[in-house]
Amino acid sequence: MPKSILVIDDEPNISRSLQFLMSQAGYDVSTVSDGEEALNAIKNAPPDLILLDVNVPKRNGFELCERIRANELWAHIRIVMLTAKDGDIEKEQGLALGADDFITKPFSTQEVVAKVKEMLNEP
Repeated sequence: MPKSILVIDDEPNISRSLQFLMSQAGYDVSTVSDGEEALNAIKNAPPDLILLDVNVPKRNGFELCERIRANELWAHIRIVMLTAKDGDIEKEQGLALGADDFITKPFSTQEVVAKVKEMLNEP
């Protein structure tokens, strides 16, 4: 059974691109465009990994990361935060809130696939 990934990003081009990449790599992928949709999707079917944009409407990525980490039923979910900002402060904040890793946009497709495989302990 393939591992599941939830992409949370409000930019359609990025969501489609990540969905395509992750599907090609053999993962079961869902996408949502805001924080409320994300929480509903996680409640309905907790994914194995989340690709989480920092700047999404209706709860930003930091709030979502904090909510996910506060729920013991979701403790297993790996979180890779995505941001267009190259700030160390954002990275430190995301990691402090429980993100497993951080990728800065624009990113290389190989970088994202490699990071996801690494997070999910896959060759």
